[in-house]
Amino acid sequence: MKRHGNLWSQIIAWDNLLWAAHRAQASKRFRDNVLAFNYNLEPELLKLRDELRDRAYQPGAYKTFRIFDPKPRLISAAPYRDPQSGSLRGRVVHHALCNIIVPLLDVSFIADTYANRTGYGTHRALKRFVQFARRSRYILQCDIRKYFPSIDLEILKAQLHRKIKCPQTLWLIETIIDASNPQEPVIAYFPGDTLLAPLLRRKGLPIGNLTSQFFANVYLNGFDHFVKESLRAKQYLRYVDDFALFSNDRSFLVDARPAIENYLATLRLQIHPVKSQLFETQYGTNFVGFRILPDRIRVRNDNLRRARLRLKQFQRHRVTGKISPEKLSQRLQSWEAHLKHGDTYRLRRAIFNRYGFVGSD
Repeated sequence: MKRHGNLWSQIIAWDNLLWAAHRAQASKRFRDNVLAFNYNLEPELLKLRDELRDRAYQPGAYKTFRIFDPKPRLISAAPYRDPQSGSLRGRVVHHALCNIIVPLLDVSFIADTYANRTGYGTHRALKRFVQFARRSRYILQCDIRKYFPSIDLEILKAQLHRKIKCPQTLWLIETIIDASNPQEPVIAYFPGDTLLAPLLRRKGLPIGNLTSQFFANVYLNGFDHFVKESLRAKQYLRYVDDFALFSNDRSFLVDARPAIENYLATLRLQIHPVKSQLFETQYGTNFVGFRILPDRIRVRNDNLRRARLRLKQFQRHRVTGKISPEKLSQRLQSWEAHLKHGDTYRLRRAIFNRYGFVGSD
């Protein structure tokens, strides 16, 4: 296995930090903290470079909030700038780091893992899922129980050490990982555990972080290769913590499940006991917001409910002037483009016409 070194000079290079600053403020350019940062952009980035070079950089506290739709989650956001000490942290550093290490490690990922990868994403995953489902009789569809809160930080660090040998880069990676804020408690026992083992091991990455999204792919990369190469699953894909195996041989999928559970146990992960099921594809299944049936692709009802609420909100904002016509048009076009990946022509016309918006054909 190739280990990558001599990365630090690329990470703290001026061009890379400047690029990271622009990436970190995407869609946030007019917020007060971003405007303040940009007002002194050059001194701020020079100070950040010095802190990184001297290993004096320390991440700030995360801003956390809870969402309850579609399910309860703790979302964490890295701060753009520390208003008290003035030391930079958070999103700029995350982008600077990922810009260098992601291309090096992404090439080791299998072709059929789709989340948080350039050129992949939800819609490409949906297309592949439909291909597999419509040429297979059975599906083993699984969901990892509380994935982000369950990621074991020592296991993650060991995985990254096997791929990267640059000491300064590893220092920064571990600094970011160790600064992770407490996540939802997950108590689970695995072979060899003592009574207190689940409480003594640090686990959990903050959802909403650029580095967390990438590290989550790294964490399951070995599992992806196990399914493809050891189990010899010809039709398999993963999107974050949702994965599926397809086959016309039911016994193959029956035997695959305990092998999958045993491998995930080495990562201190468990599949969800209810959401993980083996069934016939003819009955349809849910994936990335759609219901995939043998002859059509429908939008899930909970997604439609959220979409209708969002359209009502857009309608109010349009009347009150809280959103510009250009921004509103961009958001509507983005959502309509998502719906177009299903058999939704009549649905799109009905929803958009009801709320006074005009979509494309």
